[in-house]
Amino acid sequence: MTLAVSILALAMKYMAWRATGSVALYSDTLETIINVVAAVAGLWALHVASLPPDENHTYGHYKAEYLSAVAEGVLVVMTAITIGHEAWKGWFDPHLPTNSMIGVIFNGGAGILNLVWGAVMMAAGRRHQSPTLIAGAQHVLSDVWASAALVAGFVLIPLTGWDRLDSILAGLIALNVLRTGWDMMRTSISGLMDAAPEPATLTQIRRIISINATGAIEAHDIRARIVGAMTFIEFHLVVAGDMSVEAAHQICDRIEEALRRELGSALINIHVEPERKAKHNGIIVLP
Repeated sequence: MTLAVSILALAMKYMAWRATGSVALYSDTLETIINVVAAVAGLWALHVASLPPDENHTYGHYKAEYLSAVAEGVLVVMTAITIGHEAWKGWFDPHLPTNSMIGVIFNGGAGILNLVWGAVMMAAGRRHQSPTLIAGAQHVLSDVWASAALVAGFVLIPLTGWDRLDSILAGLIALNVLRTGWDMMRTSISGLMDAAPEPATLTQIRRIISINATGAIEAHDIRARIVGAMTFIEFHLVVAGDMSVEAAHQICDRIEEALRRELGSALINIHVEPERKAKHNGIIVLP
């Protein structure tokens, strides 16, 4: 569906550019071409990320989504540079676009299409914790603001007669695309580097462990990272030295079940230790 929407938006923007000869609309068409490429890459990433673990990837293929998002970010930055170059050339060789109303209709229609689809993608990406869907939604929604600026500019160009306004609009598109590409790469690289989750998520993990570890003494050395839709958690659980393996195992099972119930898919590694290993600076288990 993402690919079909991107191709339809590209066709509408291409017709707007061909009808007007506008540098700004040409720049917007270039960005939409990247949307189509990104949609194809996103489909590949989602397919790879959904593959089960194998001998070569024992922790799964979840990071494929981050690789796709980084690649999309690089393409977006390259597109911004290309658009900036076209805006620079247009500034020194300006001309008034023709058939401005046709450009407004086609480009505005593409903007509305992207607004609806971008909102749908963002909601799905947040629901499934998918870097690919979120990055794609950010890219599509950035295109919406570019379309809005273009429509506003095209209303002003015939009123003012200022031919360089077309190049200014193209430059603004380049800056917006550059900002979006940078944000996408920064977020995705953070995921590839196994950055810790948001403080609120860590607090939630600590709360779940504290409430569901009844029978243990404390939990310490808690570490977590989120890769796509999978949360990786590991920590040390301190129990009484004379506790049976069966009893300790039941506590671990209870904690794991609670974590997965609240966080969704999770790979959890719990290292059980006797009470002499207690650090007294971790999570105190609630009775």
